[in-house]
Amino acid sequence: MAVKDPPFTIGIEEEYLFVDLETRNLAVDPPKTMMADCESLLTGQVSPEFLRAQIEVETRVCTSVGEARDDLAHLRSTVAGVANNHGLGLIAAATHPFAKWNEQQHTDKERYNELAKDMQALARRLLICGLHVHVGIEDDDLRIDLMNQVRYFLPHLLALSTSSPFWGGEDSGLLSYRLSVFDSMPRSGLPDVFDSAAEYDRLVAQMVNANLIEDATKFWWDVRPSARYPTLEMRITDVCTRLDDSIAIAALYVCILSMLHRLRKSNQRWRVYPGTLINENRWLAQRYGVSGQMVDFGIGRPVPFSDLLEEVLELVREDAERMDCVAEIEHAREIVRRGTSAQRQQEVYQQAVSAGAEPAEALKGVVDMLIKETTIGL
Repeated sequence: MAVKDPPFTIGIEEEYLFVDLETRNLAVDPPKTMMADCESLLTGQVSPEFLRAQIEVETRVCTSVGEARDDLAHLRSTVAGVANNHGLGLIAAATHPFAKWNEQQHTDKERYNELAKDMQALARRLLICGLHVHVGIEDDDLRIDLMNQVRYFLPHLLALSTSSPFWGGEDSGLLSYRLSVFDSMPRSGLPDVFDSAAEYDRLVAQMVNANLIEDATKFWWDVRPSARYPTLEMRITDVCTRLDDSIAIAALYVCILSMLHRLRKSNQRWRVYPGTLINENRWLAQRYGVSGQMVDFGIGRPVPFSDLLEEVLELVREDAERMDCVAEIEHAREIVRRGTSAQRQQEVYQQAVSAGAEPAEALKGVVDMLIKETTIGL
């Protein structure tokens, strides 16, 4: 029996950090009234995160990329406005340039208290923020099949999102240090390959029955079947400082899934590569981002990321045209031309130091840049 075409609805989640406008450091314990104000203005679309200096927003279920952009812009601008009313700034970056993870306080909620107790230092180091994109795929087996195939493209999306070069006041040398922090958690990284939804469900049941996890929400893979919604959730990406960068990545993700489904209907499919190979591209994306190379496994050699991006854009053009998001996916070229947030953070820091600033002052300048660019395009 033919599988019904998925709705390919879109939902976007972003995590942000609150900063003290005077010191530029994290607001370790922001006023409780701030979260209450956000919740009153964004009912059901905002929630506290693991650390008190964090907040998470999520769009409604959107039927188009344009609708998702409008909703996400509203969420960003509202939270930024509330933060400003409380004397704080908002930054969309996967790490803070100089905050210390061991000085943070976690949110007092049962879920987070249990996470802190179970994961210990691994949880306390989670001073990181991500971009998650849900795409509606109602058929369980199709969701698993597309998850198997889309793994290949995850490093490409990561490269476009990088926004975490600094950790604890040091340039890590990586463009996504966030991924190194999250990879220390169990059940993270690339998902396994499954033959069917039933095989995936058996794995979940085995883990639950062995008292290893409470439910499937404790799989923190780079892409996973959502335990809450009939969606395939992409989680590998850093949160993007600029709104339109987030939208470009969300558009690319939904178009890639659409392309894979289109091939499937023609009895074709993308080759499912070993995780070891995909992890090499994942590392290259984490280290060098859009300025480096990745391996084209079809030809078996590294090529510039910009060349691979052009191939991906061509692969999904038909899908982008049908979904009316050609401009959004083509914005990825602008990310490559301009550089990601991580590259811009490094440039701001290096320019300030070259001009005579002390490293601590240069890092404050990076925070100022992040505050400004978080609200560009809203």
